[in-house]
Parts: sequence; structure tokens; C-alpha cells
Amino acid sequence: MTMNYDKLWKLLIDKKMMKKDLVSKAGISTNAMANMGKGMDVSTRVLRKICVALDCELEDIVEIDRSEK
Repeated sequence: MTMNYDKLWKLLIDKKMMKKDLVSKAGISTNAMANMGKGMDVSTRVLRKICVALDCELEDIVEIDRSEK
């Protein structure tokens, strides 16, 4: 099982933001952003900061990918 952040990447495109813009606006680390890019887990604190920065809900940015890889 992995985390799927495709919704987040689409939301960034819709808002015409780059990942580095989100890092700055949300106050998250580049390591957290890199981990999300790899589909890895990040803390709920990171996810909360992203939701606040983008004015969205958790389900707008992340899903659990239950398929075996």
C-alpha cells in the first residue's frame, strides 16, 4: 500500500503553482515534498499545512493506493 498524491499534483496545476511554491507557502520541508513525490508517507502535520495553504480538504490531496506493486 502506498500513498497517492495525484490529486495534489493536479490541484497545483489548477492553481498554477510549482512544488517549490507549495513548499514555501505551506512551510513544509523539501524532504517532505520529495517523499510525497515518491508516494511515501508524510506526517499529518505536513498534510494539514498543505490543506491550510491550498484551502482544501485532506481528501482533495491524497488517497491510499491499495493495489499491490
